[in-house]
Amino acid sequence: VQLQASGGGSVQAGGSLRLSCTASRRTASTTVAWFRQAPGKEREFVAAAFRWSSSTHYADSVKGRFTISRDSAKNTVYVQMNSLKPEDTAVYYCAADTSLILSSVRQVDAYDYWGQGTLVTVSS
Repeated sequence: VQLQASGGGSVQAGGSLRLSCTASRRTASTTVAWFRQAPGKEREFVAAAFRWSSSTHYADSVKGRFTISRDSAKNTVYVQMNSLKPEDTAVYYCAADTSLILSSVRQVDAYDYWGQGTLVTVSS
């Protein structure tokens, strides 16, 4: 599975961005997630859409502000990010896997496929 992430940019605090992750295969059969990595920090889970279901999962830090969604016709998964904060500044990566179990959805090492990352910068 090849993943292409896009949509990053620079916004002021309180602003919005939408990131896109386009896959080379059907996303309906694939669990797709977003992770992020800030300078000097470990990569952390942001949100995920579990395969073959409408099940979505969010990190506590983004719950209520970020929304993950699929467009299966376009093989694309989005994350709409609202009410952005300076602490959301990071490189955002999309990841995918076809066989991970639900209990592993937040684990970085559970995903076999990764996109190239897109930078989000939120200024105060």
